[in-house]
Amino acid sequence: MKDFIRVLKRFIPPYRKYMVMNIVFNILSAVLNVFSFALIMPILDILFKTGEVTAYTYIDWVWNPGSWEAWKEMPELVKNNFFWYVSDMIGRRGEQYTLLMVGAALTGATLLKVAAMYMAFYMMIPIRTGVVRDIRNRINAKIMELPLSFFTEERRGDIIARASGDVNEIESSIMSSLDMLFKNPILICIYLAAMLVISWQLTLFVLILLPLSGYVMGQVGKKLKKRSLLGQSQFGLLMSRIEETLGGLRIIKAFVAEDRMQKRFEETNEMFRRTTGRIYRRQQMAHPMSEFLGTLTIVIILWYGGTLILSSHGSAINASVFIYYLVIFYSIINPAKDLSKSVYAIQKGMASVERVDRILNAENRILAPAHPLPVSFGEAIEYRDVWFRYTGDWVLKGVSLRIERGRTIALVGQSGSGKSTLVDLLPRFHDVERGSITVDGVDIRHVMPSALRALMGNVSQEAILFNDTFFNNIAFGVEHATLEAVQEAARIANAHDFIMATADGYDTGIGDRGSKLSGGQRQRISIARAILKNPPILILDEATSALDTESERLVQEALERLMRNRTTIVIAHRLSTICNADEICVMHEGEIVERGRHDELLALDGYYRRLCDMQRF
Repeated sequence: MKDFIRVLKRFIPPYRKYMVMNIVFNILSAVLNVFSFALIMPILDILFKTGEVTAYTYIDWVWNPGSWEAWKEMPELVKNNFFWYVSDMIGRRGEQYTLLMVGAALTGATLLKVAAMYMAFYMMIPIRTGVVRDIRNRINAKIMELPLSFFTEERRGDIIARASGDVNEIESSIMSSLDMLFKNPILICIYLAAMLVISWQLTLFVLILLPLSGYVMGQVGKKLKKRSLLGQSQFGLLMSRIEETLGGLRIIKAFVAEDRMQKRFEETNEMFRRTTGRIYRRQQMAHPMSEFLGTLTIVIILWYGGTLILSSHGSAINASVFIYYLVIFYSIINPAKDLSKSVYAIQKGMASVERVDRILNAENRILAPAHPLPVSFGEAIEYRDVWFRYTGDWVLKGVSLRIERGRTIALVGQSGSGKSTLVDLLPRFHDVERGSITVDGVDIRHVMPSALRALMGNVSQEAILFNDTFFNNIAFGVEHATLEAVQEAARIANAHDFIMATADGYDTGIGDRGSKLSGGQRQRISIARAILKNPPILILDEATSALDTESERLVQEALERLMRNRTTIVIAHRLSTICNADEICVMHEGEIVERGRHDELLALDGYYRRLCDMQRF
């Protein structure tokens, strides 16, 4: 429950006024409920003539808030004057008229009670829907904020499961329980107070038995939370299986691996089914247990109350008061049962909260400096003795490199030599562990990441596009882009003609990740996006390696236009695309082992010469 209170403290404060109004209406509903039930006693006396209501006389009473005796005598005086009023009405207007008036009063009190109950629920709606909206917003904002290294260690399907399934579980389990949690304790406290006023002896049994039943329910709830945490984890694994299948469907079919993938999915799905089955069995135990414990308590109350009424010496209650007491006690059972159900639901939902918190509380090591320095690129980028590793061995080992403004630097080498890592350090997708990277002499760790990344444009091997229109993909990240500017960028990127050939031109949707386009078309849209941004620093990560000859020619032309008057860092496997680079750096096992122009490196007859010979072969 402490964890749940911490969750409320995190998310409820913006909706404090709704919570206060909910509590007010719940208190009003409970008080009206007690007074409406009180009208049952004169109805019973009138119908069955079980009491001598004519024996009551009116007593004047002056309320003194500072007097404890006045508070102590108030319930008895209210009861006495109420019965006097009923007896007086019977004497003046008759029993049938009085019965009609008491029934009308009961109906009116019930109407006010249910109206207060509705308003209490009405005030919970902004809390329930608002908190879930805030959680989703925080998750999405955190995903945007976290470094790329976080997502290399997590399954993408599991992250999707936390942002969807776990948030839905929080809504259905915790948020749906808020009304019960705010309402039921109020009802229980007011009903208990009324029961104490009527008979403290009978109420003593309730105070003894309810905590015992609550303890039993709590023990089951603890085990439910553990099972729920396991179940949500397995659901994340299940979503990962689906995400992998969707992403690799072409390869699965090509290698005739449908049966293998289906078997792997069915094993995970069966494991999730068994866990959820155990959760549901334990969850459904709440109602039968509360039903049995409630019936047992009523039997004890009936027995003890009957002995009080039937005892030979004077009793504090008569038959009609005892029935009123039982009605109130029966009314306390449903809130108690709902409270136990809400405890179960909260235990189940807290498992989802823990999984969501793994994202919300994840550490972001790429922090903005407390006092950021301004940055502008006018001279050079410099890597100074840079060392970096992800978890195990060093990926970069003492790399030093200076990139003058306006020059084109190419990085070549075998896969795993550290080329992409070296480039990813520049926009601070990761931070160096030793050494530093500077732009015009300013360490990039002392600069706002957004300001640093604004200097750079990126064209990668896999063109990352969004399920939107041509216009919005090209104008992505550029505020207030005009159609003329977007069209000009598309012309430079050799993309304008095929865009205009579509049904709606620049307003045509390109499908999920640009699925309606060819590889060369996707890459040219990516280049047009970089052209429109017009960055002083350009990063090309194997931008033509996955294209056919015709597409490569068109993309290469677009790249040459894009690279004019810009500082460019090119990662290339096709060495023919970098022959004109100002400097080529050959990387091997995290180090720059050779550097120079194309002809100079060929003359060295080293790593670069071997790479060229292998490609010619």
